[in-house]
Amino acid sequence: MTIFTLVASHQSVDLETVAQLSNGVIGLPEYLREENIDGSVVLSTCNRLELYVEVTTPPSSTEQFIATQVATISEKIFDYIARTSSLSLSVVATSFETFIDDRAAHHLFTVASGLESAVVGEREITGQVRRAISTAQDDGYATGNLVRLFDRGAHTARQVGQQTALGSRGRSVVSVALDLADEVSDSDWAHRTALVFGTGAYAGATMAALRDRGCTEIYVYSRSNRAETFTEKRGGSPVPLDQLHPAMEKADVIIGCSGGSTPLHPNEIPAGKRVILDLALTRDFDPAVADMPEIDLITLESVRLAAPEETAESVETARTIVNAASADFAQKEKARNVDAAIVALRAHTMSVLETELQKVRGQFGCGAAAEQVEFAMRRMVKSLLHTPTVRARELAQEGRTADYIAALDALYGIDVQQPQVSEQKRNAS
Repeated sequence: MTIFTLVASHQSVDLETVAQLSNGVIGLPEYLREENIDGSVVLSTCNRLELYVEVTTPPSSTEQFIATQVATISEKIFDYIARTSSLSLSVVATSFETFIDDRAAHHLFTVASGLESAVVGEREITGQVRRAISTAQDDGYATGNLVRLFDRGAHTARQVGQQTALGSRGRSVVSVALDLADEVSDSDWAHRTALVFGTGAYAGATMAALRDRGCTEIYVYSRSNRAETFTEKRGGSPVPLDQLHPAMEKADVIIGCSGGSTPLHPNEIPAGKRVILDLALTRDFDPAVADMPEIDLITLESVRLAAPEETAESVETARTIVNAASADFAQKEKARNVDAAIVALRAHTMSVLETELQKVRGQFGCGAAAEQVEFAMRRMVKSLLHTPTVRARELAQEGRTADYIAALDALYGIDVQQPQVSEQKRNAS
């Protein structure tokens, strides 16, 4: 088993490209399943697109073999995204970084802990990581190994939250954007009218942030006509599809969280003084809106540049926690693999033993002599297995499990099957 991740984020790719890449992964998990890929998880946020993929590899595979296999699958993924997005294959291929196995786990733990976010330490990403694996499970694309990886990532994020001051100020993309709105607005939130585009989790977080700041007059607009259902659960007032323009005229602050396929153009925006926060992964508003008189447009790029820095001490402590967690996870994964090898060796040896014992019973019957021979043979086999078992643990500690598995194949022809989480346990996760 090999797990690798392809990462395109705000740290290396502009946000518009991230949005276009995200548009290109619709249907990708199903395509990968048709290509006989074991499992996949898509993590898509306003600042990043990450694809986690599990593929079967022989236990004794070399790093070169794995790298070649990952590259081959990655090329298929890049080709799919290029065909389903507006980007060229060369742009897609150069937008992603690749992390394999231990490095993939370390990266996920770092991301889940908020250390790679535009607002370092923000807590929204932890929920997004949980939703990504939950969605993959519900759709049948998550393997037991991917579930275990994401569960440990979420656990590591909780450790960071509990043991450091990282994120204690509640900073997030939404909170920084609302702070920027404060800088260009005259009134306070208690006297502002807000209009939110969208009904997803991001819009829900925005609604909560607005209420925390004292905003009571909040309207919600949904192109998919889900505003009424959304506001029944979250509060606020739904805007009918034919009442968008009057709602925008009334609003002091308009917040885009939906990522509609058609951004609103300046001629669709009412004249007058107002702040527009475009926080959607794909724009809700055309960039030309920024040129309108009395309109202040705040984008994700504005938020990224304005995001406050966390203390170096908190970041360093968080990275120490992540490093320890990823090292522990890697060690346990190696132990899982070597456990499978030990089980295979024991099963092979006990099979040989049972064959020989059948001969003894056939020759001596079931008397005392046969029992003594059986007792002696079992003690001998137990002693013979002791050193290979201890050596397996030692090699696992050294990261040489593959050498051990290859030796079993070469010496005994033993085919070590990779450990898998049972379906019952996988569903329980």
